[in-house]
Amino acid sequence: MNRQAGFTITELLVVSTIVAILLAIGVPSYRYVTNSSRMSAEINGLLGDVQYARAEAIKEGQPVSVCVSSNGTTCSGVANWQNGWIVFPDPNQNVTPAAGSIIRQQAAFTGTTPDTLVPDTGVSAISFNRDGFAQQAAGAAFPTTILTLHEKTVNPKYTRCLTISPIGLAQTVNHISAPATCS
Repeated sequence: MNRQAGFTITELLVVSTIVAILLAIGVPSYRYVTNSSRMSAEINGLLGDVQYARAEAIKEGQPVSVCVSSNGTTCSGVANWQNGWIVFPDPNQNVTPAAGSIIRQQAAFTGTTPDTLVPDTGVSAISFNRDGFAQQAAGAAFPTTILTLHEKTVNPKYTRCLTISPIGLAQTVNHISAPATCS
C-alpha cells in the first residue's frame, strides 16, 4: 500500500501545542530583556555624562555642569531629564553654556510613550566644582539626589535609579536590588 506523505491531525496538534507553550514562556522573557536593556542604557547614559562632567571639572580645575536641555544648546530649567541634557564648562557657575562650549549632548528619549526620568529633589542642573564636589548654581549646597527612571507601565521590575551624592559620587541601582532606595 502506498501512503501519502503529510501530517496527521494529531501530529499537527501536538506540534502546535508545543510551539504555543514555548511562545508563552519566551515572549514575556523577550519583553523583559528588551525593556531592561533599554532602561539600563538610558540610565547609564546619564551616569556616564555625570561622571564625565565630574572628571572634566577636576581635570580642568573649573566648574562643569550637566543640565536638562530640550534643544541641546540651553538649559531648560525644568526637571524632566528625559527631555535630554547637555554637559558644558561653567566657570561663572550660572548654569548657562557659552556659545560653542557644549562638550556632550544627549537627545530626548524617544518612543510613542517615552520613559520618564525625574529627580526626587527637583534638580534640573548639577554642577561639579574643581574638587569634584556636586553643587547647585552659584555654588549652593547640593542635596543627595535620586533620579528615577520609569517606563510607561511604571512596572517596578524595570525601574532604574541614579543616586548623586554631595561629594559627587554617582551610582545606579534597580528597584529589585534596592527597593528602599529606588521606587
